Amino acid sequence: MANDSRRRASIFREVGLESDDSLPSPQPGSVRKERPQSVRFRSKDEIHVFEQYHDDDHAPVAERDHFQRAEHTSTVPPARVSQSPLPSFANTTMYRIGVCVLLIAAAVPLLPRGFIEGHRSALPIQGVSGGPIPEKAVSPKVFDLDKRADTPTDWCFKWAQQSAIVNGTLYLYGGEATTEDGQTSNTWNNDFLTIDLTKDWQISTPSLTGLPRPSGPPDVALGYLWNSYDSLYLYGGQFSWKPPVEPEPFSLWEYDIADSSWTEHSNPETSSGKSATDEGEPVQRSAEGAGVSVPSLGRGFYFGGHLDAYTTPGWDVSVWRLYLQSLLEYTFPGYANPQVSSLSGDDTAGSDGVYRNITNAGLQDTAGFTRRADGLLIYVPGFGDQGILLALAGGTNTTFTQMNVLNVYDIAKSSWYLQSTSGPTPKIRVNPCAVVAAAADGSSYNIYMFGGQNLIPAGNQTQFNDMWILSLPTFTWIQVDQGGQSLPDGRSGHTCNVWDAQMVMVGGYTGGQLSCEYPATYVFDLSNLQWVQQFTALSANAKDASDNPLNQQGNQKASGGDPGGLEGSYGYQVPDAVISVIGGDKDGHATITTPIQTATAGPLKTGSPVTYTITGSNGATITETAIGGSKGGSTSSDDDGSGGPNIAAIVVGVICGLLFLLICYLLFCLFLYRKQLALYKRHVEMTQRQAAGEKPPAIPGLWTSDSAKTSSERPKPPAGLFASSNGEGSSHVGSHGASQAGSGGQTSSNTAAGGYSSVRRSSDESSTESDLLGGREPTFVGVMLHPRRSLRVTNRD
Repeated sequence: MANDSRRRASIFREVGLESDDSLPSPQPGSVRKERPQSVRFRSKDEIHVFEQYHDDDHAPVAERDHFQRAEHTSTVPPARVSQSPLPSFANTTMYRIGVCVLLIAAAVPLLPRGFIEGHRSALPIQGVSGGPIPEKAVSPKVFDLDKRADTPTDWCFKWAQQSAIVNGTLYLYGGEATTEDGQTSNTWNNDFLTIDLTKDWQISTPSLTGLPRPSGPPDVALGYLWNSYDSLYLYGGQFSWKPPVEPEPFSLWEYDIADSSWTEHSNPETSSGKSATDEGEPVQRSAEGAGVSVPSLGRGFYFGGHLDAYTTPGWDVSVWRLYLQSLLEYTFPGYANPQVSSLSGDDTAGSDGVYRNITNAGLQDTAGFTRRADGLLIYVPGFGDQGILLALAGGTNTTFTQMNVLNVYDIAKSSWYLQSTSGPTPKIRVNPCAVVAAAADGSSYNIYMFGGQNLIPAGNQTQFNDMWILSLPTFTWIQVDQGGQSLPDGRSGHTCNVWDAQMVMVGGYTGGQLSCEYPATYVFDLSNLQWVQQFTALSANAKDASDNPLNQQGNQKASGGDPGGLEGSYGYQVPDAVISVIGGDKDGHATITTPIQTATAGPLKTGSPVTYTITGSNGATITETAIGGSKGGSTSSDDDGSGGPNIAAIVVGVICGLLFLLICYLLFCLFLYRKQLALYKRHVEMTQRQAAGEKPPAIPGLWTSDSAKTSSERPKPPAGLFASSNGEGSSHVGSHGASQAGSGGQTSSNTAAGGYSSVRRSSDESSTESDLLGGREPTFVGVMLHPRRSLRVTNRD
């Protein structure tokens, strides 16, 4: 076949295979830019991946690391490109040709399945004529696993596998694993295992089961395992580079959980839709991207990743790796998606599902939206009409995605936005893992990110074992204090899944400091921020386990057509480290419910999270649902079913009653203090006026008159008011009155000339009042300590 200059357009717009101009050829004399030893979880002596062969008249090209990343791409014109990593020969003799033919004829029956098809695709790729995607392009191939050998449940190291949880079972597929210390090749596998999350188990002996190894799905690592409520879908991943294995044409492999069978959906093509490329483009296999499943919507997403010689058939080894910024959406069979052209109206996806390659969604096609691999994609419900996706971490060979400004995808709008974070920012990294849990009332969603590695400097990568929480909707980073705990070693390429508010972490590349790590299964309590020694099956032991298969918070359970809240959050309580930042309590009730760095666009600016009514002391124990912030919802009993008194309410009532009595007493003391202070001030004022020779003012209730000039003009007080010491009359004369008598004025034996002394009571009463006042200014504390004495002083007025 003559070389055709046309090349098939990739599902990912940025692949650049449409024309030879999209990938610049290396300049003569230029040196290829090598990427640092990377995230591929290899030890430092494993840097060679494949051999590159050219015609005999060319010098051999040195082996290069499959995991060295290049910032740009280059290609060779089709007429001169070697499309296979296998040796090629030129100018052979007829004898050598005959020998080769015999060798090929003998070797063909021994070649692995798909090898020939893969090399046929090495020819120049022809263009594809677009058209409606048939409901079932090829009859699916169903493989019986009954006679296959079971997967072994022990290993030395395990990393880069795909994982998903369905109905309390954690599924692990493929990845890389070693069975002995020092093993450096033949690590790719299609191992298929489960971990039972419906029972308790120690991390030293996890509840592992080896399922039959499938005969059809390939040995891949760093892909993703989408899941619906009843099936798994294996997408993407890379084939072995040590030894080199030519990748097969991409097919989506579906595992039916009920039937324990695999089905191949071959030759997948895209459908047009909002923010998407044209329909009819072949779906390609990507690796090291960030995946997420949203079973409630019936969709899976795969963001970024890369294409190279170990993901794409016919990719020449001289063409550098391509990093992507596309978002591939897969609608599961039987689900609707109005944003896909082929599913307009109420149509649902056929048995092969429907793909949409989203390439121009909002900021996605701008220069600031970076290509990336080895990152994370997190689904958070409650914002927008269908929730949001949050992209974290990742990068290329020399550049990394910032962690202080994050990309947010609005699923319903098919558009990307930017959102700034607050708080201390984690170091840049690739290949961490993360899970998310929801507060009982939905007022906060907390994303837990662990580990990852830094690729710089080359040859001295750092594996992290730090734990971070990104709390939404405040978008605040909080570093978890892990001091005093038994921590897993730093790692990358591990998988994390959440069930019963516990993060189950499996495997990971630890950088070579361990000889072996089995079973490499760890559990982190999200509520108490503790690494624990066992997984505890909370929901399986609860009385409502049968009607909560999605492991949602008790008051967020799915009902009817409502998908309910976030899966895996059963029993989750907001930790104190988060409460100290966003407010509220363990059930939620966050006081900060918007981004601290104000959102400028998107659902975080215009919307608010869906909140749920909590009718009990623990949101996880409620059996009735209150959806969408409704104020309804019936009450429910506690787990033990008892209808006894509410002890907490009684205690609160008693405390409130005591506080009320205390407040009343303090108010009474304040009244006495004010009255006593007034008497003291009046006493001081009259004493000072009398000492100064001034006429005291009239005081209501006292026997005196401001108009009386002399003692003869003043009315006489009632008999006995001023007792005389000699029984005849009063000998009390105030100092002011005495001075008047001395100056020749008229005096009275029983009155004082208008002074304060003239209106005082009897000597007995005066001494009592003086004792009560104590000669000192009264204080509020004194009134509190002696309320009866203060009351006597006040009543004597």
